[in-house]
Amino acid sequence: MRPTIACVVPCYNEEAAIGKVVRDLRAALPEAEIYVYDNASTDRTVEVALEAGAIVRHEKRKGKGNVIRRAFADVDADALLIIDGDDTYDASRAGDLVDLLFEGPYDHVVGARRETVEGAYRPGHAVGNKMLTGAVRTLFGNDVTDMLSGYRVFSRRYIKSFPALSHEFETETEMTVHALNLRLPTAELPVDFKDRPAGSESKLRTYRDGWRILKMILGLARRQRPSLFHSVLAGLLALVSLGLGTPVIVDYINTGEVPRFPTAILAAAIMTIAVLVLLVGYILESFMHLRQEQSRLAHLAYPAPSRSPKGFDLDKTPREQEETLARS
Repeated sequence: MRPTIACVVPCYNEEAAIGKVVRDLRAALPEAEIYVYDNASTDRTVEVALEAGAIVRHEKRKGKGNVIRRAFADVDADALLIIDGDDTYDASRAGDLVDLLFEGPYDHVVGARRETVEGAYRPGHAVGNKMLTGAVRTLFGNDVTDMLSGYRVFSRRYIKSFPALSHEFETETEMTVHALNLRLPTAELPVDFKDRPAGSESKLRTYRDGWRILKMILGLARRQRPSLFHSVLAGLLALVSLGLGTPVIVDYINTGEVPRFPTAILAAAIMTIAVLVLLVGYILESFMHLRQEQSRLAHLAYPAPSRSPKGFDLDKTPREQEETLARS
């Protein structure tokens, strides 16, 4: 049984580019099913995608994250590729990304952007990407150089373990952190990145979406690294407590009296809060380990991606495969 491959193209008003993207994907991956997910477009995106031979589906809730969540729930494939519908990525490399996924085998292959035309990145985007990627590398691991790339391939077992909770452009951050947090096999492949074609307009708002991505990183750090997050917060509170309490202690040592009882009480209260925050962090860390174990087990319920199943049915779990072999 040959592995199944699907391409998902999120689109919002990409009439000028979507036809070429679909045709390039068809040429690179003739065996793949190509799904264009229309995100409430008001132009001819749907008509152009249908004319190019894509399967068109609709997600009315605005935001790329909503599209990805819907597509990951709807589309079932051994290798699922996502690419933006604006023709900024080199869709002819889709076959190379899928081949790398199977050859690894990897669960996650990222098309790391390589600018081929000056100005392909909008002002501030390159710097913002480096800063946000650097923050994720510091907090979660060093296995990524282009965290915000929208050109990726996923294995079936990655998708089945990925909750897809984000709403908009922060979805790439969520994907990257999921792979780093579970230490899933990940690879990067350099791909050309160029400017949009004439008539196509970027939907990414530099400062608003950059802030949303930063909030996503901080939120993921709070949820995925609770002991680190709460240790930093507890440390800051402890410093404030020491700053308030040290003069009181010095006065007591010198005079044997505590002339500033309110300050002493406040310092003690803040230090107590710092200890409680630290303890909460360690408790949440235990829950985090439990969640990681559950996600890991969901991931392990499916075999590694391969072009040569050797008698195994990739649609079945390992236990079902063993039962089939035992009956034979």
